[in-house]
Amino acid sequence: MDIIKVGLLVVSDRASSGIYEDGAMPELQAVLDGYIKNPIIYHKELIADELELIKAKLIFLSEVGCELILTSGGTGPAPRDLTPEATEAVCEKMLPGFGELMRSVSLKSVPTAILSRQSAGIYRRSLIVNLPGNPKAIRECLEPIFPAIPYCIDLIGGGFIENREENIQIFRPKK
Repeated sequence: MDIIKVGLLVVSDRASSGIYEDGAMPELQAVLDGYIKNPIIYHKELIADELELIKAKLIFLSEVGCELILTSGGTGPAPRDLTPEATEAVCEKMLPGFGELMRSVSLKSVPTAILSRQSAGIYRRSLIVNLPGNPKAIRECLEPIFPAIPYCIDLIGGGFIENREENIQIFRPKK
């Protein structure tokens, strides 16, 4: 069974400066631990909403071999919400279907989901997915998109992710 390297990048001015305790990082890890059967090596970063810093951390996480990089925070319309801009600046290919699906699922819970700018893309051999900063919304958004993540990582040359079937079903086309 492959060891999977995952980058968790929480983008929050207030949490990174200690104004409040970050709840996104533990939620990201809890969801992935419940979905992925493989051993996982996590690379965790908690940073401020600064465009160049976000770009640098995304590149760093890819360079240390993270096949999957999940960001949380910075996806709203506020002036300091810059995670999608950093992701798009770094990525070679964008995958708009991820953001479309996350917004459509979130709209069932809250009408302000249309303000969210979640996105996803490929940088080298890493899939980068931007998730909201709210811990409840992280699980809500990861659940519908996760079934496509292992196959996407297969296609970009990453490790073979095995799912915990009791918690999540994934999809790989039959050969």
